[in-house]
Amino acid sequence: MEKRIQDNKLRSFFGDIVRSSFWQLGINDSTVAGYVADVLTEFARADNLYKIRARGGRKVDSVVGMLADKPDPSGEETDLLRERSLRKYVGDYALFMSGIFRSHVEGNGFLDYYIAEGSRSYWTVSELDLSLYRTGFILFQELSKKFEYYSGALDYTRKAYFAAQPGEDPFAGFLRQVEGWIKVNLTEN
Repeated sequence: MEKRIQDNKLRSFFGDIVRSSFWQLGINDSTVAGYVADVLTEFARADNLYKIRARGGRKVDSVVGMLADKPDPSGEETDLLRERSLRKYVGDYALFMSGIFRSHVEGNGFLDYYIAEGSRSYWTVSELDLSLYRTGFILFQELSKKFEYYSGALDYTRKAYFAAQPGEDPFAGFLRQVEGWIKVNLTEN
């Protein structure tokens, strides 16, 4: 129960920040802003960010690694759902990393690949949702078509709200801000 309350407060925190920064950029799509806030909330926990594990339990922290052992959908619904889950995760991971940790991804030469694969993954999710008669496929089409735009908007959000101190690891700036918010807002209850 307490974890759910914490997640709701963290979701509200990210929701306010994303809506504000997206509004400043002229992005008035509340569905997309809400989805991006959900991604930030989900990936604020390291165990969710590195959900995929390689043999031996090592965390997979690249899109290439995530797709290396992907399941081959045979048409069975469970395989399609597994493929959808993987592709949604890859799209979310690529959006998160290319937005919040753009300098890291760009510095390693992965930015173009992450943008292309994130867009491709979201498009695959939309097609699978259509084939499975699931609602929400339009959101994933939108995320796919404008992936680079939303990734850039998330980079702006990072610069505006989660800026690292000079010389500080970019991961540390984001984590410092989130941990500070958690200490202040979650210890009050």
